[in-house]
Amino acid sequence: MAFVHSINLSSGGVPKLPVSQAKVKYGGIVGDGHNDLKHHGGPNRAVCLYSFELIDNLKSEGHNIFPGSTGENFTIKGLEWGVLESGLKLNIGGVILQLTNPAPPCKTISSSFMLGDFARISEKKHPSWSRWYASVIQEGLVLIGDKVSL
Repeated sequence: MAFVHSINLSSGGVPKLPVSQAKVKYGGIVGDGHNDLKHHGGPNRAVCLYSFELIDNLKSEGHNIFPGSTGENFTIKGLEWGVLESGLKLNIGGVILQLTNPAPPCKTISSSFMLGDFARISEKKHPSWSRWYASVIQEGLVLIGDKVSL
């Protein structure tokens, strides 16, 4: 069973820090900000998701990564990351998200990677290792431990 391992927010920039719940709105998560609105936020990038298992694997490679360090809002545990694709809908608690596209990494997350190699989670270079952006189909409240289903 997949579930929300961590909810991460910040007023802007990374890392995003853990909170116990998040109010998800069509435009994004209440209390979450972005320093670069050209590349982050907006209706098609309202929420960013990443895999707990991938973070764990990256840690074992020696990277200094942890939930929220790459800017994801929801760190999901137990979800098969390789099956994710644009258009797929996820139910998280009572919230429904629709995946829009893999989130391209940028230099602002370089401190999470050995030698600053943020391209380690580039979908183009390493398929199925990227974070995902999602739009909000149904608003609501997400809590740590909420079930995640396709």
